[in-house]
Amino acid sequence: MNKQELISKIKSLQDISSEEKAYLIELVNTKKKYGLVWEEKPEDVEEQLRSMLPVFKEVKERAIISENTDAPNHILIEGDNLHALTALTYTHEGKIDVIYIDPPYNTGNKDFIYNDAYVDKEDTYRHSKWLSFMDKRLRLAKKLLSEKGVIFISISDIENAQLKLLCSEIFNENNFIANLIWSNKEGGGSSDSKHIRIKHEYILCYSKNKDLTIINGVEISNEIRYKSKDKHFNIRGPYYTQKLGMGSIQYSESLDYPIECPDGSFVMPKDNNSGKKACWRWSRKKFDWGIENDFIEFKKDKNGIWNVYTKQYLKFDNDGNIIERTQRPFGLIENFSSTQASKKLDELKLSQTFSYSKPVDLISYLLKLINGGTVLDFFAGSGTTLHATMALNAEDGGNRQCILVTNNENKIAEEVTYERNKRVIQGYTNAKGEQVEGLVNNNLRYFQADFVPSERTEINRRLLTARSTELLCIKEDCFLDVTKDYNIKERQAKLFTNGLGKYMIVIYHSRNQEEVIAQLTELIQNLETTEKIKLYAFSPEKESIEEDFFAVADKIAAVPLPDSIYNAYRATFRTLKLNNKRAAVNSLNQDI
Repeated sequence: MNKQELISKIKSLQDISSEEKAYLIELVNTKKKYGLVWEEKPEDVEEQLRSMLPVFKEVKERAIISENTDAPNHILIEGDNLHALTALTYTHEGKIDVIYIDPPYNTGNKDFIYNDAYVDKEDTYRHSKWLSFMDKRLRLAKKLLSEKGVIFISISDIENAQLKLLCSEIFNENNFIANLIWSNKEGGGSSDSKHIRIKHEYILCYSKNKDLTIINGVEISNEIRYKSKDKHFNIRGPYYTQKLGMGSIQYSESLDYPIECPDGSFVMPKDNNSGKKACWRWSRKKFDWGIENDFIEFKKDKNGIWNVYTKQYLKFDNDGNIIERTQRPFGLIENFSSTQASKKLDELKLSQTFSYSKPVDLISYLLKLINGGTVLDFFAGSGTTLHATMALNAEDGGNRQCILVTNNENKIAEEVTYERNKRVIQGYTNAKGEQVEGLVNNNLRYFQADFVPSERTEINRRLLTARSTELLCIKEDCFLDVTKDYNIKERQAKLFTNGLGKYMIVIYHSRNQEEVIAQLTELIQNLETTEKIKLYAFSPEKESIEEDFFAVADKIAAVPLPDSIYNAYRATFRTLKLNNKRAAVNSLNQDI
């Protein structure tokens, strides 16, 4: 129960006086909250978000489109990330599998801008501004995460403690995964502190729902222990042995049985030195399977006593299954340094335009820990997260999609983030004059954050439908406009496809609605699809359009507009009688 619910319950009580109710309410309001307390600092963009609809406008001349129809559509959004995250809740709520962000560390050295002004070390509200800034964005990030999704946040000592408390409040402390330590320097780290050498940063990790989250294993670090070889080496790989009898495990009578040795003698599990009763690790049935399939090995000790061992193969588990042996990741991440990141920017001829980039291999490592197809970075910087996503797709044959958000301060979006990944996709000549082949199986689409005014005008209505249609394309991952190919009037409807058999139809409010429905019904009947056609309709009335397409009900999925888009669209009508559908339709004498 939250505070407001409790206050309402107190007000409804019948057996206490008004003075007593007032006292109880005062106690509720003055109760200290565990966690962070800071002074809320408003942002200019918040006022715009309250009065206008945030949308995206595609810059089509910057699109990079692969010849491969199955190439993932990566998205770069230029604009304020609070603006962008709000708009992404219309398209990707509950759909993001992995979020990685590298927010400003609030060093006071012109790394953090609040309301178009740098926050310096002397700002008395320095930490409050940072917390206020992060709080709004992380709450939206939580909405975007899938139920099994995970967020990784790079941070330094300056705000690490505050960030963990903030994330525990937003994501719930029970969903804390780890505070990873990243050893980020190859040198001594002596320049960062006069007291203790600092050679690390942190990567804070939370899940949306820890019970559903799966963290993948990483390559084993003890492969050297797999030294022995037998006749199964080509298939099972090398192995090491492990005693079958263990005094350290809980005793079970069913696991206490005699085993016949190669010379016909029998052995039993050996009790440990403390007198604890021992047993075998495997059941009798499992042991017989091990003998039959050569997973058991007998060895005599120096006293001539038989010991029984199981074979632990590198490429086979102890159920006879082929595996890629992994281990749980460590809390300490090594082998990826900031120097590597700088060298990569040098190679791309971008080192003079950006500082403090993260290594591609570090982000790839984090992405490998989570199964999922959609990645988001809303502090995109130089665009390392997209670079890492594309490199990982090329490595393992994946089809991950990456969404980047960055502002265009000092033209970073255009000249660094976009330019870097353009070179990665198309290929480039490195600093040594060598040609580097591009990761061509990728699409990159460039959008700019925009607003649609809320005034009730025909221009705003048309602008809203145009920009909202772009949002729907992002939502459904359908960008190829084939409207003209099917002789559809663009003011009445638009048809989009992904080129792989998926289609989306967007219907606009029109005085010729019956004619449009008849044409689209015939079109839908003849379309060859791999899944149901998504149908969106812009209408001043929030109603289902399924009944209008009853003849093709088996081929369509009518999807309501996101509430924010619908409410903004309805508000743009100059006159509207919501209690009379036909009156609303007839009041408009022209198509959109």
